[in-house]
Amino acid sequence: MERERIKVINPLKRIWEGARIGGAATVALAGTATVALAAEPEPWAVNLQPAATDVMSDIHAFSNFTLWIIVPIVALVTILLGIVIVRFNARANPTPSRTSHNTLIEVLWTVLPILILVAIAIPSFRLLYKELVVPPADLTVKATGYQWAWGYEYTDDAYAGISFDSYMLSDEDRAKRIAAGASEASLPRLLAADYDVVVPAGKIVRVQVTSTDVIHSFAMPAFGVKVDAIPGRLNETWFKAEEPGVYYGQCSELCGKDHAFMPIVIRVVTDEQFAAWADAAKEDVDEANKLLAGLIAKQRPLAARDGEAGNLEVAAR
Repeated sequence: MERERIKVINPLKRIWEGARIGGAATVALAGTATVALAAEPEPWAVNLQPAATDVMSDIHAFSNFTLWIIVPIVALVTILLGIVIVRFNARANPTPSRTSHNTLIEVLWTVLPILILVAIAIPSFRLLYKELVVPPADLTVKATGYQWAWGYEYTDDAYAGISFDSYMLSDEDRAKRIAAGASEASLPRLLAADYDVVVPAGKIVRVQVTSTDVIHSFAMPAFGVKVDAIPGRLNETWFKAEEPGVYYGQCSELCGKDHAFMPIVIRVVTDEQFAAWADAAKEDVDEANKLLAGLIAKQRPLAARDGEAGNLEVAAR
């Protein structure tokens, strides 16, 4: 597909167990979603995005684990500082002690930090290993960063021929599609793109990442994924999305004036929906997206009948 520049308008476990979619296809897909757990940043959020993969669940657990270490340390230091300020100032203690050595204190302030660091290092290394060692994949997608868009190619022989470029929707394009029937929530500003990466739920997806110009970074917070796209180098990461839905990420490396406008949209669907989409996408991605929109729309009444209608709009919207 021809690449065009678009005009941009302003833009651990549980504590260690503890494409461009043409016309109607775009509007149809934008107005549909399957059950999802997480997708996009929320206003005034201060925590990590809800986890959509096992790796991200472990990141959440590790974050909570370290919090229980950090808080007591900060509290202890604050209390000690307060004691020093109140009891040992020049007025309260005009004749200071000349003590210069205390074996017990010196042993404690050496041994305790070592034990704390070991307690952090063990789960940290375990998590890093899980993130960096790619298990046998069911599907491989190559993501190429450009100034300022993403190109995607499905490199497995079974999906040969599927490739497309994905650009952020400008405010004008977004307004047109909302006017054509897409819901505003399904096209989040600065995050919606003209083409989505489509992958099956519950499958291991290997993502190979590179760049053609400057350093970019492929980041998907809900998946716990972030890897640099470097010209001349092929990096890789992986994810296994547990639930269908639409998940949003962005380029996370300063790459030029339109760095802020390189969204990543991954649409996770069922095995049957993915198989149908992939077969059609080998010939025409736009037609494949229309087909996928229809399949998702058919699923919505079934979900409503099972009492899951509300989930259809969660995160993926």
